[in-house]
Amino acid sequence: MAAVTRIFLGVTGASGAAYAATALRALTDAGCEVGLCVSRAGAHVISHELLLAGRDAPRDPDGVVRDFVTRSGAAPGMVTVLGLEDLTAPFASGSSLAPAALICPCSGSTLAAIAHGTARNLIHRCADVMLKERRTLVLMTRETPLSLIHIENMAAVTRAGAIVMPAAPGFYNNPTQVSQLVDFMVGKALDHLGVPHGLLARWGEGAMGEPTDPMEASP
Repeated sequence: MAAVTRIFLGVTGASGAAYAATALRALTDAGCEVGLCVSRAGAHVISHELLLAGRDAPRDPDGVVRDFVTRSGAAPGMVTVLGLEDLTAPFASGSSLAPAALICPCSGSTLAAIAHGTARNLIHRCADVMLKERRTLVLMTRETPLSLIHIENMAAVTRAGAIVMPAAPGFYNNPTQVSQLVDFMVGKALDHLGVPHGLLARWGEGAMGEPTDPMEASP
């Protein structure tokens, strides 16, 4: 699969904001232009989990997202922040030809909206576009244990063409830091998006690289 240059990254209100930070940096490092859309609940999780547990974080969601982009280490000029309600954004239409989308993390409620086609915001709509246009949609879900509703929704989106990727990192490379587990999952997601990266070691191809902290990278 050839590397894509334009990716939608949706961040919703499930735990796992570090995955989104690493994904944002890795996508821009690979030369991808990223359309970033963060739900209000997603901004709350970012503030709580990444921005010093909310202690020094901006209080308004827009400020949280701006701080998140800066501190993630994303390449300058490669990220466009999109409003959650902005259905005039190019990613809301199949005519935009955006080839892929990643929702990371993907909450149970976002999964449900995608599974049932009840798009109420740009994240839902972009996912709907990816499915109807037969393009790549990766959903990094994070919930445990799973109810039957979650499982049935995962089955529904899979039948529709999405790739469901629960945040369940591997341990066969003997990780010693949380950041290595984050890199593993993001690397798996980027593999399915067709984006080159050096986040994880391939089975039988050597040790993992040096761990990185997604919120300590140089902008």
